[in-house]
Amino acid sequence: MTADHQHYDELAVGWALHALEPEDEATFNRHLPGCARCAETVAQTTDVMGALATDLAPAEPSPALRARLRAAVEATEQVHRPAVVPPPADAAVPAPRTARRRALPLALVAAAVAAVLGLGFWNIGLRSDRAELSSTVADQRDVLDALLSPERVVLEPLGADGRPVATVVPRGDDIEVLTHGLSVNDAATTTYVVWGVGDDGAEPLGTFDVERSQIELRTVGSGLTGLDDYPQFAISLEPGQEAPSEPTEVVATGQVTS
Repeated sequence: MTADHQHYDELAVGWALHALEPEDEATFNRHLPGCARCAETVAQTTDVMGALATDLAPAEPSPALRARLRAAVEATEQVHRPAVVPPPADAAVPAPRTARRRALPLALVAAAVAAVLGLGFWNIGLRSDRAELSSTVADQRDVLDALLSPERVVLEPLGADGRPVATVVPRGDDIEVLTHGLSVNDAATTTYVVWGVGDDGAEPLGTFDVERSQIELRTVGSGLTGLDDYPQFAISLEPGQEAPSEPTEVVATGQVTS
């Protein structure tokens, strides 16, 4: 495991367990679409959690994932809080956030190691939350399917940042939109619109809203035809709740590469 990727290995496990803090989740949401290694880690960890959720025999992780998780636990620093002089009784001292945030990835990785090694106490702890876990696992598998689809088109913003903000995946006669960086919009006054862009201009394909900063997967449009003919897709932010005849504020575009 390379040292410069260790932090993302830990975040990948935490993301699969749906237990990252907002700042870490936002960081990983930006990283995941372009990283096959993290996608594999998330997929295999999700499979293990799915096996536990459905009471199947423990899923066997790949040797690479097993070694990666072990190395992450061994390499992650433990948090040692120094002794401090007790403050006066009337002084409120908040708990140090840095120590808490540094300890969280280690706890997540250790928990995932316990899962992949088939330790029995995991089944006891998860029985009461099995239905919720099953739903989470299903959602994460849908996200991974979209990220790994050969038909996916990654859209980048029109600003200077250049980080991907969405992935568009044509699926038969509709489109799946995976958001991982678009700003939350006011659904009462605005909507996002997906456009197919060709030689004859842009055609609206469907609308959606972004309700949170975390990765979200939505199916937009229905009964669409000719999706394979578009060489480019775009997303615009529009006033109101309906798509206009042409985009007014394009926020991201992506070229079809296959």
